[in-house]
Amino acid sequence: MHPLNLSFAPAEFLRLIEDDGLTGSWAWIFASGQQTWSPGLFRLLGLDPTQTRASYSLLTDLVHPADRFYLASTADLLQGHVLPKREIRIARPDGTLRTITMRTELHLTPEGRPRAAAGIVLDVTDAAALLRLRQTDQRRRSALLAASRILFIPVDLDGTYHFPPEAAQFSGRPMEDIIADPYADVAPAERAAFIDSIAQRQAEQMFQAAPLHHLRNREPERYRVLSVPVFDERGRLIERNGILYPAALGAPPLVADLMRIGLEQLVEGHHLRAARALLDWSMTMLAQASGLSLSTVRRLEEDADSRGSHSRRKAIAALRRAGIRFMILDDNRVAIARS
Repeated sequence: MHPLNLSFAPAEFLRLIEDDGLTGSWAWIFASGQQTWSPGLFRLLGLDPTQTRASYSLLTDLVHPADRFYLASTADLLQGHVLPKREIRIARPDGTLRTITMRTELHLTPEGRPRAAAGIVLDVTDAAALLRLRQTDQRRRSALLAASRILFIPVDLDGTYHFPPEAAQFSGRPMEDIIADPYADVAPAERAAFIDSIAQRQAEQMFQAAPLHHLRNREPERYRVLSVPVFDERGRLIERNGILYPAALGAPPLVADLMRIGLEQLVEGHHLRAARALLDWSMTMLAQASGLSLSTVRRLEEDADSRGSHSRRKAIAALRRAGIRFMILDDNRVAIARS
């Protein structure tokens, strides 16, 4: 096998592709014992390059015990044995778990003996987490459709709808017809205006509408459409998630994890301050209730953290446990109430 050779790429290019902290690389020359890690790998693993010595054994030590079987050991690597690319978990020194994929390649001598190894590591935590949430949500869809006629529809950033199998049952139309014309169930008198409102929505903002639907074998009924953006931990928009439900239900049902995450990301710093005021809490009290540091709470209330940060979700969860309710109004504003 040939080694991973990035010598063709200028240092500035490598810095750019590693700046997001989602990828990194390593190399090990066996004869000299020289081991190097790229700056991106230190960031990905949550390690300080000034305090940490690059070492393949350190990398394997960070792997979750249940996943170490999927990564070649130091002895295996020295003997020329590598395992196929696999998805594994690592535990950073701060205790957070990240999911990564690692591809390793060997460099052999002319005689076929292992001379060096190199690897590329990619952080896929957000993608893996979204997949698990989708699988959980999918198990709920059939029951929700039967009980309340609620339909969840993920939407790609290019506007492509991913209709679940339940959509055919919901609409009474074959899936191929739904994909060909997603808006055919909207009453003709309102269809053009509804499509136009979708075209004008902002990618990073919530969207709401309540068009009249005329489903097969059912009387015309007004359904509410709610679409929310979802951001990753670094604040980058990664997708939208939509829900369709009878308008008579009132408030949107927050029974889908992906919808709940998107809606909670709409909560801003001034909402957190208002929620604290309703509880008569100080920032220190919110920090203690959420398990966050005081400085983190201050950043959240100053909107200095990304919309997709895990810290925001922890703060909101603590406020909910204390009786705070966050509600989405028809004009897309977030309202706060105390139970």
